[in-house]
Amino acid sequence: MSKVRVSVVAKELGKSSKEVLAWLQNNGEYVKSAASTIEAPVVRRLKEAFPPAGAGADRPSPAPSAPSPAPSPSAPRPAAATPNGP
Repeated sequence: MSKVRVSVVAKELGKSSKEVLAWLQNNGEYVKSAASTIEAPVVRRLKEAFPPAGAGADRPSPAPSAPSPAPSPSAPRPAAATPNGP
C-alpha cells in the first residue's frame, strides 16, 4: 500500500476527517489537513485504533431500539364558521 489521503482512511473507518486528524496529531504524526497523505504503517495504526464498524465478533451488539410510540389520534377540528346570508 502506498501513501493514502487522510480523508479516504477516515471514510473507510466511518469517522470524520477531523477525528482522524486529531488522533494523528496527538500521536505524533505531522498532518495539516484531510488531503494530507500518510504511510501504510500509520494507516495500520489508525485501523487498530478505530476498528471499522461491524468488525470483530467480540463487540457487543447494539441494544435494540424501543418501538416508536403509536401516533396519537388527531383531535377533530372545529367546523369553519359560515357567514350569515343576506
